[in-house]
Amino acid sequence: MRTEDHIRHAHDHHHHHHHRDHRREGDKKGLLMALLITSAMMLLEFFGGLITNSLALLSDSGHMLSDAGSLTLSLVAVWFATKPASPRKTYGFYRFEILAALFNGVTLFVIAGLIMWEAIRRFFEPPAVAGGAMMMIATAGLIANLLSAWILVREGDVKENVNLRSAYLHILGDAFGSIGAVVAGAVIYFFGWFLADPMISLFVALLILRGAWGVIQHTIHILMEGTPITIDQREVKQALLEIEGVLDVHDLHIWTITSGLDSLSCHLLIRDEKDGQLILQQAIHKIEERFKIMHTTIQVEKSHLQHADMKV
Repeated sequence: MRTEDHIRHAHDHHHHHHHRDHRREGDKKGLLMALLITSAMMLLEFFGGLITNSLALLSDSGHMLSDAGSLTLSLVAVWFATKPASPRKTYGFYRFEILAALFNGVTLFVIAGLIMWEAIRRFFEPPAVAGGAMMMIATAGLIANLLSAWILVREGDVKENVNLRSAYLHILGDAFGSIGAVVAGAVIYFFGWFLADPMISLFVALLILRGAWGVIQHTIHILMEGTPITIDQREVKQALLEIEGVLDVHDLHIWTITSGLDSLSCHLLIRDEKDGQLILQQAIHKIEERFKIMHTTIQVEKSHLQHADMKV
């Protein structure tokens, strides 16, 4: 029976790895396609902003430049994550994806700050802007943003992968920027109110800051070895205590290595007369099936085993 359980466990583990590798291929494809579209539109909006004298277009092209950088970094991170582990880096390079997401979140903050600074300056001296041309270029940018976002959602894992989500938020921020530029262009074209340009730019910058803050919070939580937000540590402890023969659960730690790859380690104190291997197998299966954690390190202890408690 135990042999059958072991075979099933090995098969599930292999299936999990195959599924993750398949998702990474989709992530790479989505990122590459979005990068090509974003780069083309960045050039269009930059030169369009210079021609029309529109801050909304120039700020959107600056955001697109940031997007192109973030998409490139995300692509590099996905590539790094496929590199094998080594004796010095036993978890491989998975964490590079989290670092890329953190960097992308910080760059969003910087871009938003620059846009706000220029928008405030233009409030006092609003320059003339070619509203009609601005609308047309911004509409093309919006279509490109929506296409890039759709490709990332279809090909990549923007829900679970924080690296992909940070790139996705960059593109969504661009889409809001393009919508803002279309609205500002329409107001300028029909009413001649040039203040609409910096006002819309300021609003878009605030939206960018909101998305960036969420990414930064999440990545810092992962880097601080925080418990995954989808898992309640108290529920995990209670589930292990429900196993017959388990007296205590201590030194329980749950953390994220990279998006979609969580780990758990703990010590189980069991009754002296119980079979430690049987309880260990039950614990592994329960953690896998109930909490979807495939990588567990569980130490089974009896009353005669004593060691110092971990300080955290």
